[in-house]
Amino acid sequence: MHFKKLHPWKVSVKEALNIQRDLRKTVVLENKSLNLRRIAAVDVGYSDIMAKAVVCVFSFPQLKLLETEVTFQRVNFPYIPGLLSFREGPAILKTFRKIKNIPDLILFDGQGILHPRRMGLATHMGIILDLPTVGCAKSILFGRFNLPKDKRGSFSYIYDEQSPEILGIALRTRGKVKPVFVSCGYKIDLERVKEIVLNLTFRYRIPEPLRIVHSLTKDGTV
Repeated sequence: MHFKKLHPWKVSVKEALNIQRDLRKTVVLENKSLNLRRIAAVDVGYSDIMAKAVVCVFSFPQLKLLETEVTFQRVNFPYIPGLLSFREGPAILKTFRKIKNIPDLILFDGQGILHPRRMGLATHMGIILDLPTVGCAKSILFGRFNLPKDKRGSFSYIYDEQSPEILGIALRTRGKVKPVFVSCGYKIDLERVKEIVLNLTFRYRIPEPLRIVHSLTKDGTV
């Protein structure tokens, strides 16, 4: 895969914040021609100062594993909530350079626009890769919401902390299990995001592609 280099990665915290604010102006949340044939899932694991980025590409809806690529890279940015893309982005993008089966959509274990500056990992990577992306996180970074009902498929909207703007949903992917926190990343709308996440979630709380790719970040044999 090829993509544009929109900004440097070795930056200060202040520079990172300014990059997020600038990129926010380029966010698109619509895609009327989205045709899903291949879906990628991304996760990053850590061992001391080394990041292990894994990208898996699956056929859709069969979820046959088509390709797995892995990159190990030294971490050069501290862990700061809201700036995860500057810690994980370089390794993720290096892994995507290896991908031959270009996906139609990418799932991230992280936030999309459900973020103080609307620039979570899924949104940031979506802009650079110029592909539709979805953020599906196990915990919430930002926003206010009420717990949805316990039934699978129930959801409640997550709002900006100081306005009525809808940023995502708390979604029950299984009955009587904690919700996941889902938001648009790039080039996709919230209704389609909800539909996709539910269609990809079976016996477990998180979508199957993310569950598989997460297991590979912990597997030393990859």
